[in-house]
Amino acid sequence: MASLKDLRNRIASVKATQKITKAMQMVAAAKLRRAQEAAEAARPYAERMDSVLANLARALGDMTGAPRLLAGTGKTDNHLLVVCTAERGLCGGFNSSIARLAREHADELKRNGKSVQILCVGRKGADQLKRTHGGDIIDVVDFRAVRQIGFDNAQSVAERLLTMFEGEEFDVCTLFFSRFKSVIAQIPTAQQIIPAEVGGDTEGNNNGGAVYEYEPEEDAILADLLPRNIAVQIFRALLENAASEQGARMSAMDNATRNAGEMIDKLTLSYNRQRQAQITKELIEIISGAEAL
Repeated sequence: MASLKDLRNRIASVKATQKITKAMQMVAAAKLRRAQEAAEAARPYAERMDSVLANLARALGDMTGAPRLLAGTGKTDNHLLVVCTAERGLCGGFNSSIARLAREHADELKRNGKSVQILCVGRKGADQLKRTHGGDIIDVVDFRAVRQIGFDNAQSVAERLLTMFEGEEFDVCTLFFSRFKSVIAQIPTAQQIIPAEVGGDTEGNNNGGAVYEYEPEEDAILADLLPRNIAVQIFRALLENAASEQGARMSAMDNATRNAGEMIDKLTLSYNRQRQAQITKELIEIISGAEAL
């Protein structure tokens, strides 16, 4: 059984930890609002970009002569997984859920005889994936020195992907991130960005039957928009991740603070019981000694 001094030291240690988790919860709550606003503001632009690309692709008809970023290479043998996670921990299962989704996707591709490469955007994703897929990780993009994620950061990642695609280093690129839904709900998401997936729910379904004429031609517009779309989707993923990370950290630190409070109550109860037992024992010894005299 722990001594009274050990219990006092442990209670003091848990109280200090509780102060830290409470402070981290408040910091995450302060950052969450700005990150959430940025993520929600980026969604309409990214969705409209998808809609415009789908409209242009439908106007092309078949994919003959379409840019390779839309039509693909004609093969699906080599896959690149871009896994976006946080640079720091203490945010619950945020990082592990994204890494798990990427790991399952990589394992399924390998079972089908595909080649897999992994580009980690964020240090925590690399730390988790290197245990099982260390040989597949080609690089880690570290944003620890960046105070606030900007479009330039996404553009640098997009330019690297375009260079690799032009060098025929992969055929299909899939982006992994966590879509922010609420403080207690973040949805791990996989989105194929190369070749671009053309969705069925596009603005063409709501244009009242109007026919668009494009100037210049559709393929010329696509050649300009498709590379920009990759940067836009990566930027959106980074913003969604930033909001999801703060929401997950706020929830995790709130749980940690409450758990620390419960532990303090239990330790205090044990301390009081042990102290009372020690006092009772000393009184019995004093009384016994007095009676012996």
